[in-house]
Amino acid sequence: MARRTLAPSGRNFPRAPVLNVPGNAMNAPPDEDCARMARVARGDTRAFAELFDRHQASVVRFATRFVGDAARGEELAQDIFVSLFRAAPRYQPTARFKTWLYRVATHHCLNARRGLAARASSVGSEPLAHVPADPSHSPHAVAEGRELAGVLSAGLAALPERERAAFTLSRFEGLSYREVAEALETSESAVKSLVHRATVALAGRVETHGRAA
Repeated sequence: MARRTLAPSGRNFPRAPVLNVPGNAMNAPPDEDCARMARVARGDTRAFAELFDRHQASVVRFATRFVGDAARGEELAQDIFVSLFRAAPRYQPTARFKTWLYRVATHHCLNARRGLAARASSVGSEPLAHVPADPSHSPHAVAEGRELAGVLSAGLAALPERERAAFTLSRFEGLSYREVAEALETSESAVKSLVHRATVALAGRVETHGRAA
């Protein structure tokens, strides 16, 4: 994906969701990216480019895992950053910037996922991680690893939307349960339950695959 091509243009992007973090969500001090967003609100395009450079890879990764398609994940990442740009004047730094970013990303990915389902498009065709052909591994081990990645990818795609979002944010993106709760606008206990159910479901798929192998 071309870098720094995300400033608003003639393309009709979806309207940004309501993005303000509730005041009682998290009393953490603003981080340096919050200051960058304040600069973006004042029209500082360099600050926007810095935010893009810092978070583009993780947003693409999150979106790709959520919708199961790399090309669509990159498109969604562009939409997400355009929403950030448009929402900058309304941004209130009451939580970590990354938490707020993933709230925007989750809104976009949920909408995109529902659109894919409505068109009966296939999901889960992208593996969770590419397994390189390491010379130290036998061809059989490499094939086995890729097959397992495919099983996990299909399992992730089959999860209910909120379980998929909670699991991806917690296990792949490293957010705490509290941060995931803020991103999904729910409670920590609900997040723990979502992640637990997702973990059990994925483990069951791996176990079934192992017995069939």
